[in-house]
Amino acid sequence: MMLAKIEISEKIYLPIFYILIAIILYAILSKLVDRVLIVNKFNKKRSAFQEKREKTIVNLIKSIIKYIIAVIALLSILNVYGIETKSIIASLGIAGAIIGLAFQDTIKSLLAGISIIFDNRYMQGDIVTINGFKGEVISLGLQTTKIKSYSGEVLVISNNIITSVINHSMYNSKLLLELPVSSNVSLKDIEKIFNKVINNIKEMKEVKGEITLQGIEKLNSRSYIYKIEIDCVSNKQEIVNREFMKLLKDEYEKNGIVIP
Repeated sequence: MMLAKIEISEKIYLPIFYILIAIILYAILSKLVDRVLIVNKFNKKRSAFQEKREKTIVNLIKSIIKYIIAVIALLSILNVYGIETKSIIASLGIAGAIIGLAFQDTIKSLLAGISIIFDNRYMQGDIVTINGFKGEVISLGLQTTKIKSYSGEVLVISNNIITSVINHSMYNSKLLLELPVSSNVSLKDIEKIFNKVINNIKEMKEVKGEITLQGIEKLNSRSYIYKIEIDCVSNKQEIVNREFMKLLKDEYEKNGIVIP
């Protein structure tokens, strides 16, 4: 009778014990994975693309850990109740082979999704051109990618059929300005105006890195073209360009300079 009572009590507390161990183990491993991001946050040179990539990879690793721990805990609980887990594992292997044949495209998409993440091709929030369609990545799953164009269309594409990717957000972009200046305006005066505009432009969040006065690009009897290079956040050149032109026009008017 005593042995029977012990057997019944094990069937009650052991499953609870395994579940608690699984929860604690996942919490510990999850924190260890998160430490990767905590360490890298002190790196000020880290780009927005790197931040998105790290978050995506961390979430993927945590999901894999969660499912592995859940399967191990379930098999342990089944073993407590006397269910032969070896036969279940063998059955799962056969079933897995059958499912693998039936869902080849799905499995290919899953593997392609993992490859996209680890190969740094793109992340959620990036501006990309995929198979000729340009837009913002609004969703990056293991099976599909969703891209929203500027006009509102959404492309949902299986990861395994993505053949070409142009990532417009991976690195900072360069804005090259070719500004016409009347030949009767001295180089000293125009550079003074340009520097004043540049000092205001530098405060914009869309401007990253250096702003270079490259000098005269073209020259004729009536005017010359002055070239300026600005490092911008990817895909923000138009915003910087509009603000630069607005400030430049104001300075031209203040100094009585006519646009040729």
